[in-house]
Amino acid sequence: MTTKDKLAAQRIYLLLGALFITSLVVSNLIFKKFFYWYPVDAEIFGTKLFEISVGILPYPITFLITDLISEIYGKKRANQVVIAGIFASFFSMLIVYVANAVPATDWSPVKDDLFTEVFGSTAIAVFASMMAYLFAQFIDIQIYHFWKRLTQGRHLWLRNNFSTFLSQFIDTATVLLLLCAFGEIDWSLFSGLLLAGFIFKVMIAALDTPFLYLGVFLFRKRFNLKVNEEIDLL
Repeated sequence: MTTKDKLAAQRIYLLLGALFITSLVVSNLIFKKFFYWYPVDAEIFGTKLFEISVGILPYPITFLITDLISEIYGKKRANQVVIAGIFASFFSMLIVYVANAVPATDWSPVKDDLFTEVFGSTAIAVFASMMAYLFAQFIDIQIYHFWKRLTQGRHLWLRNNFSTFLSQFIDTATVLLLLCAFGEIDWSLFSGLLLAGFIFKVMIAALDTPFLYLGVFLFRKRFNLKVNEEIDLL
């Protein structure tokens, strides 16, 4: 690979990392709003089947990006993005904590009580999300590369979906367990939210498979990569 190609690959890697971190941080900030996303009045375990947090909306993007980075840049680079995401989330939590601590002026459009109501539980949310995220993302990367080795780089759809399905279940279950344990969500909602969140993430994971294929195709065409070949940024 030429020096020009390596510089281009590094820029794309940084862009993917930025999208990953942005999606992760935003999901932690907006999680407290819930919505009903499907026009069928179905209930399970006393909870509407498709009542989910808006924090789930950007979160599947992180798994798509780590799968793409795993496929093109390798396991080490995918793990580096995950670690950077953890740092960014805790740093954003610190900023929100300080912003919540300083008093608002009399003319401030957003008063202290409103700011605290929206962001006051962010520390708990980020902690719960990070614990879930830490387990889920590393498991996703490990399973992805297991299937990649087993299939010798073939059957991209298989490793994309199999790795994401399990990791998304772990992520959803872990974050709900912690949020219930900290009193953010009532335990009676746990089973319904777990199923609704997991089904939504599985659907998104299945729908993002064509985008992963497209991304891998464009990378291989741009950098003349063979099947199972990865870009070495060093």
